Amino acid sequence: MFSSTYCLRRLVYALLFLLLVPCSPVFAEISEEERIITYKQLEIFSNVLSILQENYVEEIDTKEVLNGAIRGLLFSLDPHSSYMPPESFEDLQEETRGSFSGIGIEVTIKNDMLTVVSPIADTPADQEGLKANDIIVEIDGVSTKNMGPYEAIKKLRGPPGTEVTISIHREGWEELKKITFKREMIPIQSVKAEFLSPGFAYARITNFQSHTTGDFKAKLRELQSVHRLNGLILDLRNNPGGLLQQAVSIADIFLDKGTIVYTKGRREDQNNVYVARANGEKGMYPLVVLVNEGSASAAEIVAGALQAHKRAIIVGTRTFGKGSVQTIIPLPDGAGLRMTTARYYTPDDRSIQALGIAPDVEIPFITCLPPEDAEPQRSLLKEVDLARHLPGMKPDQDNGQDREADKLEERMQTDNQLRSAYNILKSLDLFHEFNENAQ
Repeated sequence: MFSSTYCLRRLVYALLFLLLVPCSPVFAEISEEERIITYKQLEIFSNVLSILQENYVEEIDTKEVLNGAIRGLLFSLDPHSSYMPPESFEDLQEETRGSFSGIGIEVTIKNDMLTVVSPIADTPADQEGLKANDIIVEIDGVSTKNMGPYEAIKKLRGPPGTEVTISIHREGWEELKKITFKREMIPIQSVKAEFLSPGFAYARITNFQSHTTGDFKAKLRELQSVHRLNGLILDLRNNPGGLLQQAVSIADIFLDKGTIVYTKGRREDQNNVYVARANGEKGMYPLVVLVNEGSASAAEIVAGALQAHKRAIIVGTRTFGKGSVQTIIPLPDGAGLRMTTARYYTPDDRSIQALGIAPDVEIPFITCLPPEDAEPQRSLLKEVDLARHLPGMKPDQDNGQDREADKLEERMQTDNQLRSAYNILKSLDLFHEFNENAQ
């Protein structure tokens, strides 16, 4: 009869064999010295686990302990590598397909703290005013210290209608703020588009899912069936990222040649270059891209590519600075391994890791609405205020344009970054038209 220690060591050695023997091109070569060191450390691990099984004050759940060890292993590497148990891996797949139940935020580990990357537009988190770089200190009274992002996501998600309370800290606050959210089904429609005024369109991408590029192209076709596009504002604010290939495809809509992004890893097969394709369908109208500190990962790839090729004016504030690529590997039991495998670089050879994309025109977000108790500003005298002024000529009908202009003005009053982007876009269109007429 074999002892539990002997059986455990056999199991550990078997797992080690699977991990260290290069059974596919994905795995890097491991030196003999590294193998010996790894065997010794795993033997220590198996001895510790065996001692715990036989002597700990209560019977331990070996599977849970091993899962915890795997999580700790990945947690020690970087904030974006993690082990996803089957239920978490399933949640990730559902989110990529387009829906989940929760409060609507993307989180990561930054400076060893659970940090909001960005709230998803029109979700409970967005409506309650959560912002990029808010630190989540507690979830339902449980400290988030040493809590990985996927463990946190598991606690934040739950059946629709249930509640979750988080305590957050924001730079400049003296005390924590507790907020209770009611979970909702978050149907992530990743693309929204509309005309701000005839010819000038606004499109927002909230994240990069498997169907984002198709939805974006459909929205552009829909807009172009109404008006000729004279310019476009692409809003990537609070976009936490998503699928790399979708970011490449979106950038490719506006570029007809050159590199979009390239990646570098330890292995040759992790080095990839993604280039734009010339297909005759490029939208060459003026383009302004809105970004902020919540624009991360795939959103930064798009902004960085368009900036490097001088295809767009980047407006807003410096982006989040996530310049690494993660590969997700399904495991046999339904779990998943999310592993950082490469860094990505913009076409002008910049790594934005921990640096972000600096906008061409930096504009901090400031709401333009005056406080309720503010004294009304005294307006300057205009022609219409003069006694006996000549009447103006009014069109027979406004075709709703005045009402649309009022709605646009009201919107601009609450979003100074959008207002600046719109003014820049109109200026680019005038310059573009001037150049065409001069030729």
